[in-house]
Amino acid sequence: SLRGQAAVANSRMIFEKYKEFFESKEFVELAQNHAHIQRVLWASTGTKDQKYSDVKYVTELIAKPTVNTLPENTLNAFLDHGIVKEAFTYDAQISKAVIQDLNGFGINVDTICDELLKNGVIAFEKAFESLFESIEKKSSILARE
Repeated sequence: SLRGQAAVANSRMIFEKYKEFFESKEFVELAQNHAHIQRVLWASTGTKDQKYSDVKYVTELIAKPTVNTLPENTLNAFLDHGIVKEAFTYDAQISKAVIQDLNGFGINVDTICDELLKNGVIAFEKAFESLFESIEKKSSILARE
């Protein structure tokens, strides 16, 4: 019954921490001095498991004021049959219960998230290095011309 719920439940908990911080007395004071919020970024929210909707992680993470990056095929699918509506209208305790239930089965979401973060940073570093190498190569070609 928990299949397909971990990522969204964890995202909801992240969103709750986000709201807690940006609604805090400390941030309200900063905002009065022109500080701006940093929006939560849901990155690369394409669906990897074919058993789920191709727009699952777009639809289930729509929340103001977040940003969602998605692969082109997911964007096209969402433009075709996605529905724009606020996703986090339910009680956040439901997501907290999902995380607790997963822990009860020996699935530590924090450990999984740490590994995903590590792997994600490595992937972004490689992509950045590749981009930088491509720019260097093209600029050296232009310099020779």
